[in-house]
Amino acid sequence: MATTKKYNAESVLEAARKRISYSFDVFEKVYVSFSGGKDSSVMLHLVLEEAVKRNRKVGVLIIDLEAQYQKTIEHLEQMTNDYASNIDLHWVCLPMLLRNAVTNYEPRWTCWEEGKSEIWVRQPPAKAIKDKSYYPFFVSGMEFEEFMVLWGIWYSGGAKTGGFIGIRADESLNRFRTIALQDKKMHEGKRFTTGVEENLYNIYPIYDWRTEDIWRYHAKFKDKKHNEIYDLMHKAGVPISKQRLCQPYGDDQRRGLWLYHILEPHTWFKLISRVNGANSGALYVQENGNIMGYNKISKPDGHTWKSFTNLLLKSLPKKTRDHYIVKFKKFIGWWLERGYIDSIPDEAPKLLEDKRIAPSWRRMCKVLLRNDWWCKGLAFTQPKSEAYGKYLEIKKTRKAKEQDLTEAPLEEIYAQ
Repeated sequence: MATTKKYNAESVLEAARKRISYSFDVFEKVYVSFSGGKDSSVMLHLVLEEAVKRNRKVGVLIIDLEAQYQKTIEHLEQMTNDYASNIDLHWVCLPMLLRNAVTNYEPRWTCWEEGKSEIWVRQPPAKAIKDKSYYPFFVSGMEFEEFMVLWGIWYSGGAKTGGFIGIRADESLNRFRTIALQDKKMHEGKRFTTGVEENLYNIYPIYDWRTEDIWRYHAKFKDKKHNEIYDLMHKAGVPISKQRLCQPYGDDQRRGLWLYHILEPHTWFKLISRVNGANSGALYVQENGNIMGYNKISKPDGHTWKSFTNLLLKSLPKKTRDHYIVKFKKFIGWWLERGYIDSIPDEAPKLLEDKRIAPSWRRMCKVLLRNDWWCKGLAFTQPKSEAYGKYLEIKKTRKAKEQDLTEAPLEEIYAQ
């Protein structure tokens, strides 16, 4: 059944304020995931507006990915200073694994990597958390996405907690599904919430805003600060629908890598020396075809898609090649068990390939050309690290110790 938008007389601003007010009413703790981008900035203003009214403190999580615009860092500093009396700040500068989609020679990189401070894009701010032991669940090299979930669980401390996330359904199908899924866990049936753990919920107060609404907000409330990097993007001719902030080397984010050269030349030179392939990636990332694997790709004369895939595999570093071979074997094996008795086809109708409902060697070839490390083009998902399991072990040990103390006679407890 098709899903259509239903409009009412209430503005998105009024609706967002009601959602935030409701969240303050029902959750013992609340926090904001703040990136410094246009969406999370508006959300932070709205949440802190409510916090000031109620004289409450709000957790603010900033995961600093090191390679970011200087303007973004200045904006983060300014916002956290302006709201200092009403926030519990967690500005995190810890070594986490991130994607490097601009080369096959270094498919992942670690921000704030130990022993490489001389090539960091910048130094951590004074207010940042840099101690790896600060969070009991943290493991060096864990994934950024996993850290966010574990941090929310840790911050809740078992209390009923809501984490404000600044996503908008208009931005992608996955974000729309986050809101629209019928069978997800919600708080009291509120579709703008999603259950993460027993007492932890994500809250999406601006999910129905459009990009234009973000800038209408700033036009109406001129005292509410925004990240000035967007002004520079506008001057560079980037339409508002294409303006993005994130670590620059990711699978989708690499398309905006070239902007650093124009907007912040002083940052750009640090970016290209930080990871392998950044300069060539910026030069060619806008290209379609075989260079970056976008849109229509072609095979060399005399080659099948299978032989071209094997040729590309032979050109890769051994570690990268072995990684893809493991994924490809799983992909082929999965389809062989589902009707493809002897082998998978060299190519399938493009519509079926694009929908990921038919296997082919062309799909595997495209994965290699796109530097698709996790093989999302083959319907694989990014695996979790061991951090969550280790965190559960820590929680289990703590609970056992608390239980021992509860059951111990008073004189034994005092003796400890």
